Amino acid sequence: MATASHTVEVQVPQKEVWEFVSQMEKWATLVPGYREHQILNDKQSTWTFAGNVGVLKKEVKVQIDIISWEEPSKISFELTGLSDKFSGTGYFEDVALDANKTQMTGHLEVKAGGLAAPVLNPLFTAVLPKATSVLTNRVANKIQLVHA
Repeated sequence: MATASHTVEVQVPQKEVWEFVSQMEKWATLVPGYREHQILNDKQSTWTFAGNVGVLKKEVKVQIDIISWEEPSKISFELTGLSDKFSGTGYFEDVALDANKTQMTGHLEVKAGGLAAPVLNPLFTAVLPKATSVLTNRVANKIQLVHA
């Protein structure tokens, strides 16, 4: 299973971080390779991403299910591949460092299944750390811009 985490400091109060990350609609477009998403209900959505795998371009459809909201510090979700056989989990977690500074961590774990697993799992291991840090940094930057 490929696993990656990235932690940043956000120069806003914890409640502002929570208000942003607890609503997928606010950060869906910040995910690397984002193409589109559809909110099915308050806990479920489908997302489409595009990326390059070597010289090939690949579109991936994913179902995201929120498995817990732990206000004001953590939102956890599960990923299920709709176009390819893979699954995973992720979360955003934040810790108040002081009244106007919050530490935020983005975390993802992804594992491929089926016949493609021997090819996809090393690929996930290679790309997940960068994708996780890019997403976490984009979310932090957007939160700071919105609350500047």
